[in-house]
Parts: sequence; C-alpha cells; structure tokens
Amino acid sequence: MKKGIGLLMGLITAVSLTGCAGTGAESTTAAQTETTKAAEETTAAKAAPGGGNLVIYSPNSEGLMNATIPLFEEKYGVNVEVIQAGTGELVKRIQSEMNDPYADILFGGSWSLAYDNKNLWEPYVSANNDNVIDAYKNTCGFIAGNVLDGSVLIVNTDLIGDIEINGYQDLLNPELKGKIATADPANSSSAFAQLTNMLLAMGGYEDDAAWKYVEDLFTNVDGKICESSSAVYKGVADGEYVVGLSYEDPCAQLVRDGAPVKIVYPKEGTVYLPASATIIKGAKNMDNAKLFIDFILSDEVQNIWGSTLTNRPVIKDAKTSDFMKPISEIKVIEEDIPYVSGNKQKIVDRYTEIFTDLQSK
Repeated sequence: MKKGIGLLMGLITAVSLTGCAGTGAESTTAAQTETTKAAEETTAAKAAPGGGNLVIYSPNSEGLMNATIPLFEEKYGVNVEVIQAGTGELVKRIQSEMNDPYADILFGGSWSLAYDNKNLWEPYVSANNDNVIDAYKNTCGFIAGNVLDGSVLIVNTDLIGDIEINGYQDLLNPELKGKIATADPANSSSAFAQLTNMLLAMGGYEDDAAWKYVEDLFTNVDGKICESSSAVYKGVADGEYVVGLSYEDPCAQLVRDGAPVKIVYPKEGTVYLPASATIIKGAKNMDNAKLFIDFILSDEVQNIWGSTLTNRPVIKDAKTSDFMKPISEIKVIEEDIPYVSGNKQKIVDRYTEIFTDLQSK
C-alpha cells in the first residue's frame, strides 16, 4: 500500500501445470511439450486476475485499511495507491475529475452520499453480492455495501448504578437529565443517524409521537451538546456522562480495550447502515477495481474484519469477535435510505426548530 507514491508488492501468481512424459521420438516430443507448456503458461498468465495498479480514495480508518490493502496487494500483485481524506472532500475531488478520473475506487463513506451522486459511479454488482445479508445487497447496481455500523447507546458501568437503560424510552428518566452525551444531528453524521434511528424506532420519520419523543429526549439532554461524535463516547468512557448516543465501532473498541463501558442496543430497534464502496465512472484500472469489490465482499476479508476489528461484516454468517454481540441477537430495523437521503434537510430543520425552542425556554 502506498500513499501518494505506490509501493509495489511482489507478484505472487501461482500457476500449476501438469507435464507430459515422452515416449518414442524424444526430441520431437520434448519440443512439443515445451511448446504446449509455453502456451499453457501464456494462457494462465492472461487469465490470472491482478497485476497492474489501483488507486483508492478512502475515508476509512487506518485499522480497516491496514487489514485490507496489503492483503489485496499480496494476493493479486496489484500496486495500490491510497489517498485518504473525508468523504465529502473526496466526492468533490471525484466530481472535479469526472473527465479524467485519477482514482478507480471510493472505498468507504455513507451509502446515502454515494446514492446522491449516482452519476459518478460505474455500474457493477459483484458475484459475492449473493452472500450479503438481504437488507444490504447491492440492489441499485453501483453501491457495494461492505461493512455495517449501527446506532447504539454507550453506558458508563461505574456511574449507571441502579438506573435501567435498555432502550430509547429509558433515556427520559429524570435522573439522567444533563448526563446524556450527544452530538448535534445538524452537524454530525452519527448524531443524524441516531436521530433517524430513534424516529423510526419510536413511530416513523413523520410521526408526531416520534417527534414528541425527540423533544422530550433533548429536554433531558439539557442543552449539553458535544462538539464531535468522538466527544460522545470518550465523554462517557471518561465519566463526564452516564450514557451517550453513539455508534458501534468506537464503542466496541472501548469494550475490547477494557474501558468501564457497555453497549446497549435499543430494545425498540437498531438501524445498521452500510458503508459504501463504488467504482468511479471511467476508472483507468477497471478490471482491478472490480477485483477489489469482489475481494472486500469475499468470505476471507469479511471474516478477517469481523474477527480482528470492530467493524461488523455485511455477509451472512461471518465471524465476529467475542466482544461483539451477534447481529442475530439484536433487534434490527431497516432505514428507508432513499427517503432519509431525500428528506435530510427537512428532518434537520424540524430537529433544529425543536432544539431552538427548548433553548429559548
């Protein structure tokens, strides 16, 4: 893997050939054998996938990239260049490069942002799509959901005492007033995901009762909005808050590392959103781009992610770590991603109006 300038990994294509034993006119037979072997080697070399280059834009974490890119390079002999930045910045770069794309893949970022920019992507559905959990299959034809992240509650086990927290409704407990950590749904993608999760779980995106819950919750938040999503889970782990509205990946890392926290999957339902991987339209290394999509949806990679990282795999029956609750034991509810994507500003505006009214009281 390289950043800026590629690091060429060794090409390790294995070719298995069966030789022929000569009888009779040995010199003729040997020549024929060598010719046949040469032809077989040429055919095998042409058929073998990999080699060449691949340029990847990605907002993904170092952990996920380090578990993925070197293995792809080694397995297929592909020289990979990685450029990392925020998803929004990378999408803008892809837009500016439409007539002469530099990168081949956008690996990571939200499904909805990829869907909103469908003109940037090359249609491709991996054969491994059949192994993906039904709700996260590539049905649009150009987005490969490859890892899942869910909205969760993170609870400080040293501070919670006798307070029961099993779901969203429990956050309205008066004893938690001012002790709930959340980021701003108008500015944080994870906080916005929590907002749409709770709306869906409590009745629906346009349901008045669900929005009344939002008002009651932020009354209990008591104006204490964290500046970032990381400040939420760190604040709970450090004892600044009793409970936080967060997302699974960093919370699972805290559990793994022995922090005094536990993850609560809301009994009303947890939304899992797939991170996207897309091939950039007109990619110069198209074959390797398709190979990479197949690779990240393979059993091999998905099991590595699930068993060694805190990213939840997207394929059926993938391995997960002991500190990750099996998804079969979680009440999962499905977000209407196209609806949320098309109505994001409307949802944010309604939340902002509620929060502003609470602050003026």
